[in-house]
Amino acid sequence: MDLKSKHKVSASFSMSSMTDIIFLLLIFFMLTASFITPSGLPVNLPSSKSSEIVMQKISVTITKNLTYFVNNQRVKRASLEKVLRANLAGNEGIVVLHCDASVPVERLVEVAGIATALKAKVSIATKPE
Repeated sequence: MDLKSKHKVSASFSMSSMTDIIFLLLIFFMLTASFITPSGLPVNLPSSKSSEIVMQKISVTITKNLTYFVNNQRVKRASLEKVLRANLAGNEGIVVLHCDASVPVERLVEVAGIATALKAKVSIATKPE
């Protein structure tokens, strides 16, 4: 009696599907890791123990001379609310504040208050210790 099976199962393993998955994971991590966009203006940021990276939508920079920049465009203090309202229209409301360490806190609070009044989330940029 011949009991051999007509369908023989191969014991070999193809690595091509595994390498496809590895390359897809590699591309995914490369794309998600490049979302850090530093401010282009020279500002001496304060340091903190815990620094969380936030995807930057709108950048507000206050230099040590109390000069205001929104997305690297110089704006006057009086027109800051109007410019922020125009930039927040249709965008996700995340405002990242890049303030020099020597800027008085009242200026920081003023900008944060304007952004909060426009229903935006406010994050303060710091450098890690």
